[in-house]
Amino acid sequence: MRPSRLDVAWTSTEPNTFGLHEFVDWAKKAHTDILYTVNLGTRGVLDAQNVVEYCNHPSGTYLSDLRIANGAHNPFRIKLWCLGNEMDGPWQTGAKPAVEYGRLANEASKVMKKVDPTIETLVNGSSRPDISTYGQWEYDVLTECYDRVDYIGIHRYYNKPCDDTSDFWASTMDLDDFIHTVASVCDAVKGKKRARKTVHLSLDEWNVWCHSGKRGRELQKEHPWETAVPLLEDVYNFEDALLVGLMLICMIRHADRLKIGCMAQLVNVIAPIMTRKMGGAWAQTIFYPLWDASRYGRGKSLLPLITSDKYDTKRFNDVPTVDAAAVWDETGYVTIFAANRHLTEPVKLTLDMRAFGRLQGEFHQVFHHDSLAAVNTEENPEEVSPRRQPVTMEDGCILLPAASWNVIRFATNEE
Repeated sequence: MRPSRLDVAWTSTEPNTFGLHEFVDWAKKAHTDILYTVNLGTRGVLDAQNVVEYCNHPSGTYLSDLRIANGAHNPFRIKLWCLGNEMDGPWQTGAKPAVEYGRLANEASKVMKKVDPTIETLVNGSSRPDISTYGQWEYDVLTECYDRVDYIGIHRYYNKPCDDTSDFWASTMDLDDFIHTVASVCDAVKGKKRARKTVHLSLDEWNVWCHSGKRGRELQKEHPWETAVPLLEDVYNFEDALLVGLMLICMIRHADRLKIGCMAQLVNVIAPIMTRKMGGAWAQTIFYPLWDASRYGRGKSLLPLITSDKYDTKRFNDVPTVDAAAVWDETGYVTIFAANRHLTEPVKLTLDMRAFGRLQGEFHQVFHHDSLAAVNTEENPEEVSPRRQPVTMEDGCILLPAASWNVIRFATNEE
């Protein structure tokens, strides 16, 4: 009942052994919500309607009863739905001009919400800001579907230019501009339509991707239509991990408009977790900032006012040496995420947190390695890993080591 199919996007064969039911089961075990993407490239409105009915309708129709027959008596209750994927990309099967895609997304969202009025939908924004349609794409798409969608999705991957680490770590200046620009276009369409609601942003694909591209293309040519070819298995080093931390800082700081952030690939493929077939599993360097943000970045995002030395690179000007975000957990904790971009010099971090009253330092977790090229392996899975220490203040300052990601956590004293 599960036929194998050709996956033309990756020139491989999809065996179809892991499907919707397995994914829902996995998501429950992982305690995560689902962002489910409908196919608006080679399929259309009716297929989008059908999959929502299959997943979320209780019973009494052919598709909902088919779900029950397939072993899931209760509806999946998937609440967040993406309307296609990277439909602006010429590499995408079924890519469309902005107006055509916007109209299709509008009709798909309309019928999907009729089947289940409780869901939210996410329309595709630009897959990257250097694509020729960037900006105009968002404006034209939202003009067609603004009233029927809730989010607009953007994607961003970064690679390292030459051997310039300082420029690489400044890449979040680009991410900051990307978020500002797309939010501004959303608001322009809101004004044009005199709409009351605000469309928010979703960074539903993001990461560092710079180690496996060439080899991945070679493997596709060497092993056409094979199953599970090991494509895009980036081995991440500490240098990559610090940029991931800086991206997370940028995302947390923009939480007023950026409501969703998904690292789309979790295992093996440009991923924080690596496995070996019939072997072990281990955390890559980029795992740790993601884990920290997931665990401690919950609550209300605060907007820190940062005074820091700045530097220029080939691509960016006025890059702050220290970047930071802060989160207030209403159960009584304030967490600061801080990154020191300086390659060789530690920085003294001075905090003015008088608004929270008396604070007690819980811990200062430091993520640093003497070698930017250091990686984790199956044999040595903790070569690059954080260390936890007490919050130590010297002359009112906390020392951030050179080239480091830091999590500093305080408990508020309500007495």
